Amino acid sequence: MRHGSGRRYPIGAEPMAGGVSFRVWAPQRRRAAVVIEMPESRTVDLASEGNGYFSGLAEEIHGGALYRFRLDDDSFLYPDPASRFQPSGPHGPSQVVDPSAFRWTDSDWRGCRLAGQVLMELHIGTFTPEGTWSSAAERLTDLQEVGITCVEVMPVADFAGEFGWGYDGVNFFAPTRLYGTPDDFRAFVDRAHSLGLGVILDVVYNHFGPDGNYIHAFSKDYFTDRHKTDWGEAVNYDDHNSAAVREFVTTNAAYWIDEFHLDGLRLDATQNIYDSSSSHILTELTAAARTAAGERAIIVVAENEEQKICHVQGPEDGGYGLDALWNDDFHHTAVVALTGHSEAYYSDYKGTPQEFISAIKWGYLYQGQWYLWQKNRRGTSSLTTEPPAFVTFLENHDQIANSGKGQRVHQMANPGQYRALTALFLLSPGTPMLFQGQEFASSAPFFYFAEHRPDLAQLVAKGRKEFMAQFPSLASPEMQKRIPNPAARLTFEQSRLDWKERERHVEAVALHRDLIRLRKEDKVIAKQSSNLDGAVLGPHSFLIRFFGDDGYDRMLLVNLGRDTHLSPAPEPLLAEPAGCDWEVRWCSEDPRYGGLGIPPLQKDRHWFLPGNAAVFLAAVAKEKS
Repeated sequence: MRHGSGRRYPIGAEPMAGGVSFRVWAPQRRRAAVVIEMPESRTVDLASEGNGYFSGLAEEIHGGALYRFRLDDDSFLYPDPASRFQPSGPHGPSQVVDPSAFRWTDSDWRGCRLAGQVLMELHIGTFTPEGTWSSAAERLTDLQEVGITCVEVMPVADFAGEFGWGYDGVNFFAPTRLYGTPDDFRAFVDRAHSLGLGVILDVVYNHFGPDGNYIHAFSKDYFTDRHKTDWGEAVNYDDHNSAAVREFVTTNAAYWIDEFHLDGLRLDATQNIYDSSSSHILTELTAAARTAAGERAIIVVAENEEQKICHVQGPEDGGYGLDALWNDDFHHTAVVALTGHSEAYYSDYKGTPQEFISAIKWGYLYQGQWYLWQKNRRGTSSLTTEPPAFVTFLENHDQIANSGKGQRVHQMANPGQYRALTALFLLSPGTPMLFQGQEFASSAPFFYFAEHRPDLAQLVAKGRKEFMAQFPSLASPEMQKRIPNPAARLTFEQSRLDWKERERHVEAVALHRDLIRLRKEDKVIAKQSSNLDGAVLGPHSFLIRFFGDDGYDRMLLVNLGRDTHLSPAPEPLLAEPAGCDWEVRWCSEDPRYGGLGIPPLQKDRHWFLPGNAAVFLAAVAKEKS
């Protein structure tokens, strides 16, 4: 990945023989210069290339040097839009980073493919009490032990303030100083790879944050008024002068994969990435990331509220070539079933057995039908999409925070029902994703938190309350008063995990560890095949049958209601395969998980489904008499 004058990338500061090469895009400016602030103060004029770019070599400086740009005669000095590190935050100087100084030990690592992955989403600032890359790396063995294969890190592009979710990043190339240095990030990835864990990064290409964003000073063409986003100005991917903006983003995608050895990207809210070009920016940035990975396999995942399946279709079929999509439909029906609440964006879900069967078989529940909540059609057809392309979850950062009190699902659900749906979620052929602490039933809330300057913080807090008011239960004055202030440090600190709970909540750890092991070791489940079917057995009960290639099928019985006697049981999917008996391999009511024991499932030739439970069965050859 080389560019002119020996550069690796088309923008930013790059150490090379004799000094540091600088290149920046500022098409509305007549002059640009680099002002070196450390180790010594001096100014280096950059030459105009005649295409909006300015470039030049600052001799005899190296990694660690601090600098800013002077544009025309502005008295204000600007940080680099492609800064690799902002040691004092977005308002301070940029720092030259030499990526070759880090000594990787993962030369044998071959990356991650989607099949077989068990993801965990985490936020570095709250994953450990210290909130650093180094402390997070020390906890990776705990994730490996429970069966996680790949961590999905919430955004780290630097942002203003001392804490935040990361979705208001303004320095797309600079890992935030809040968690450590860029090399600390590299060490985290290196450690993960040594344990057999992949690392993918959540990136935000739909908007820039509101504070510390100096990119307007370089060019107004970074943005367009042709489109509107939910968070401010739309990034310009298809308007005047968009070529350099597209290059900025595709370079960023490649940079994370190349210089940090990441195993993929999670693309935030792609419904707010607008591009009418003949080649969509999502296609181009995905291709750039794969090229940067070389022989390593990577995973590119999208969050797309509109549920457009074209994201995971190949470019030859008019798609963008990504690997997977988050499946909110599965989450929403599960939350309705577990909590009994169906307000706001949960209002178009019933949490019924048929919804679960359809979600397991077909991915999205809404594939073009009318969606009352949005008063619009939702989704596109995904009937032929392979199951691993759907990332399924019971929790994620948004949904926990949107509960109002930051509650985890297990705190709002019947324990037996929660164990049962955990089994469904972890044994189904989609790609499962847990949220940090879910595997040990963390009691820590996860609130929305973002520190901003006072005027902006007030607006953010007001906007948060207005957003939460879409839930009638959270719209009352009593509940509005209880919505935590996003800018309060306590809101952030309360969201940190308490790892001592992992030692105390052994039943929850065993539940997740055993299910993930079963998922990996059972030859039928491990295939993540679409060769399955389901049947409704009652108002709250259903089955999923997984067909084995050799006739030795598997079956998961789920009952989210009271004890149920199936007498008679006129459902063919309950019948054993020819020459086989059903054998119980796992049950959510095992006392090891906090259950009340496993009763016989078949008695007097009739089926018994224990209430609020899931049972996994395997077909085994009948014993010869």
